[in-house]
This record gives sequence, C-alpha cells and structure tokens, in this order.
Amino acid sequence: MAELRRQLLVAAGVLMDRQGRVLLVANDWGRRGRIRYTLPGGMVEPGETAAEAVVREVREETGLSVTEIEHLAYVVQVEDKRRRERTIAMAFKVRWEGLLNPHDPDGHIVEARFFDVDAIKERLKTHLPLLEPLIYYLESGEPGHYHAYTGWSEPGRHY
Repeated sequence: MAELRRQLLVAAGVLMDRQGRVLLVANDWGRRGRIRYTLPGGMVEPGETAAEAVVREVREETGLSVTEIEHLAYVVQVEDKRRRERTIAMAFKVRWEGLLNPHDPDGHIVEARFFDVDAIKERLKTHLPLLEPLIYYLESGEPGHYHAYTGWSEPGRHY
C-alpha cells in the first residue's frame, strides 16, 4: 500500500441486554442523512487507553455507564488502500447500567437501540469489517480473535 495518510485507533463496546440483543448506534457522520450503524465507540484520544476510550464513548453515545470491561471481544484491522488509511478497532465486551439517553457531543448519533442477530445482519450487511467479527463473536462465544480486511466491502480473514 502507498504511504498511509492516517492511522486510526478505535475502541468500541459490545453491550448486550437480558434478551441477548446487542446495542447499535446509528451514525450520521456527515449530517447528510447517510446512516451507518456501528457498535458504540470512537477514536482513542491522545493520552487515553482503549479501555478508557470505550467507557467515555459508550457514555457519550448512549448515556449508559460501563461498570466493567469483561474482556477483549475482538480486534479488527482495515487497510483501506483507496483512502490510504489504516484502522485498528478493538471491541470490548462490557457490563453496563443506566437508561439509553445519548448525548453525543459531536452530534452524529441519531439512534441507539438493541437489535437481535438478524437485525444486526441487515443493518451491517454493507460493512463487512463491522458485521463479520461481531457475528463471529456472538455465534462462537470466543473472545480475542483478530480480523483483517483490505477494504470496507471486502470479505476478511480471522485468526
């Protein structure tokens, strides 16, 4: 790949309710009405650990409080040649408390809701690096896998 223009470090939370549904947030990053569902999470800020970032991002994007980080669910690496970007995302399985009440300081979150696996597959189907690792984790129950992608719409590999 040509020289990278930027590298992104992202931390996200896997929050599940009592019915086993997973919390997704709807992002409108460009405020153009193009919604993309993701796990709650975001950029790890300078001087912050990924674990600290997931606690902060979950609070900002959902209003919920992380009470415990159970484990590292999975790691995703996306090498986006078109944008010349590398994204490393860590998803943490967390315990939480509170009521959904998003107060995203960036104003990108337009919805936060729990979804079952079939609904997750539908909402994430065009973004394989978001879909495949999450579904693999939910269906296998195995934490700690690494998933590698060469773009946002290409199938990946997991280790």
